[in-house]
Amino acid sequence: MKPYNPGGHAAYQERVLALLRKYYPDAASSLPPSTWAIMEKFWNLDLSELDTIMTDRYSDFGPAPRLPSDMLRSILLSVEFKITSYTKWAADLKENHLHAILSGFVVGDTPGTGTFYDFHNRLWLSDNNNLSDPIHPQKEKPKKPDKKGEKAPSVEKATVKDLFEQFDLLPPTDMAPCQMLYGIFKGLFLDRSVQAGLVYLLDLSLAGDGTPVYTAARERKKRTCDCLEKGFRDCQCDRFYSQPDCNIGWDSHRECYYFGYDLYMMAASDSENDLPVFPFLGPASRHDSIGFLYNWFSMQQFLPQANVTKLLLDSAHDAMPYYEYCRDHGITPFIDLNADRGRPPVYKNDFTINNEGVPICREGHVMRRDGTESAKGRTKYKCPKISFAGGNITCTCENPCSNAKYGRTVHLVIKDNPRLFNDPPRGSREWKQEFNARTSAERCNKREKVDYKLEDGRYRSSKMWYCRLFVIMMCQHLDAWTLPKTPQLKDVL
Repeated sequence: MKPYNPGGHAAYQERVLALLRKYYPDAASSLPPSTWAIMEKFWNLDLSELDTIMTDRYSDFGPAPRLPSDMLRSILLSVEFKITSYTKWAADLKENHLHAILSGFVVGDTPGTGTFYDFHNRLWLSDNNNLSDPIHPQKEKPKKPDKKGEKAPSVEKATVKDLFEQFDLLPPTDMAPCQMLYGIFKGLFLDRSVQAGLVYLLDLSLAGDGTPVYTAARERKKRTCDCLEKGFRDCQCDRFYSQPDCNIGWDSHRECYYFGYDLYMMAASDSENDLPVFPFLGPASRHDSIGFLYNWFSMQQFLPQANVTKLLLDSAHDAMPYYEYCRDHGITPFIDLNADRGRPPVYKNDFTINNEGVPICREGHVMRRDGTESAKGRTKYKCPKISFAGGNITCTCENPCSNAKYGRTVHLVIKDNPRLFNDPPRGSREWKQEFNARTSAERCNKREKVDYKLEDGRYRSSKMWYCRLFVIMMCQHLDAWTLPKTPQLKDVL
C-alpha cells in the first residue's frame, strides 16, 4: 500500500505527548538537558511532506508500510544519539521507549533491521548498490609526495582543462541515484535554512575542500582468472572488488595510505554554521582539483537555481582553467596561490611579481595598491617611496624608476594573467577577509567526520555511504535552526 498520513505533523506531536505521559510521567525532571535539546528539535521538525514525496516508491498493494516520515526521523535520531549500526538501533528501539516514541512509533511496535535497509533501497534510485562495475582492472596507487603535508599527485589521465570542457558539454552522471536523497535534503532542510536566512542561495559564496573517508582497513578483492593456478601471481587481469567505488589514496594529514573515498564538500562560506550545500564521494586517489569538477557540475544539475558569486578554494585548485571559467561565468575566485606552479619572472620589462601577485620595482620595493579600475579590468599600483611631507611630493628612492611627479605607476591588467592579477588583489584586506572564510568547508567536514562519526558506519556500498552522509547533512542543518517561540514540548508536557 501507499503511505498514508492524514494527521500530518500534528498527529505525530499528539502521539508523542500521549506516550510520554504514559511511559515518562516525570520526564521533565528525570531526563538530562542534552536529551531535552534533541527532543525539542524533533518535536518541531515537520517531515510530513516526505510521505507525499515518496509515494511513488511504494506499491499499490500489500500491507500498510511504515510512514517514510517516521523512518527518516528515526534514522536522524540514531545519528543524533551516535548509534551507527542499524542492528543496534533496531534493538535499542525495542528496549528504549523514549527513542521509539520520538521516532513516531508505538511502544512495542518498532521496525526491525531489515525495514531500515528496505527504506534505504527506496531512497536509492538504482538497482545497483554501487556506481561502478565490481569487476574492473586494478586501479593505480598514487605516488607518495616528496614533501610532508603535500597532497599526492593526481592519477587521473584527463587534465583539469579537458574535464572543464568535457563536463560543460556532458556533465557527470555519478550522482543520478541520489536524486531523491538530494531532493529530500533540499526540500526539507536546505530550503528551510534559506528561508531562515542561514544560506543565501541567490548570492551564494561557496567554499570547497576534500577530505579522506576511511571505509575499510584494506582493499578487498579476489581474482576472476585462473592465472594463480598457472603460476602467475602478478597478473594484470580484472579483479572483483567488494567496494568498487573506493580505492587507495594518500592522507596528507596523517601521512599514510588509506582505503576509502575522497569526500569533496561544498559548504556555504558566508553561513555562521558552516552549512553543507552539496557533497560528492569519489575514489580516494582522486585529487581535489578533479573532485571539485565532479562536485561542481553535479551540483549544477541538482541545484540549478543557485547563483554562485564567489568560490573559495585552497592551493590545490590553483590552475589557470579555474580562473578562466570563473571569469567567463561571473564568479569571483578566491584561490590560494601555489608557489610551485610559478609566476611570470618579469612584467612590463623591469618589474617582477611576488607570491601575492603584487609588483616589485627594480629596486626591490613592494609597490603600493592605488585602487582598481573595474571598467578597464586593471589594478593600479604606485611607488611606495613617495613622500608628502610638508605638502611637497617627492620621491625618496635613491634611484627613481620615473621622473613623474607621483613616481612610477604600474597597471596590472587582469586579462593578462587572471591567475595572478585578480580583483580584489591578493594581499589586500578585502581578499584576506573573504578568503579566511574558506575554512568553513574544513569545519563542515570536521562536523561530519568527528561530531557525527561518519566513518563509523561500516558499509560496503555507496548506497549506504551516501544515505548516511545525507542524513548527517540534514542533522547539520537541523542543529542550526532556531527553535520557534511557540510552546515547547517540555512546557506542553
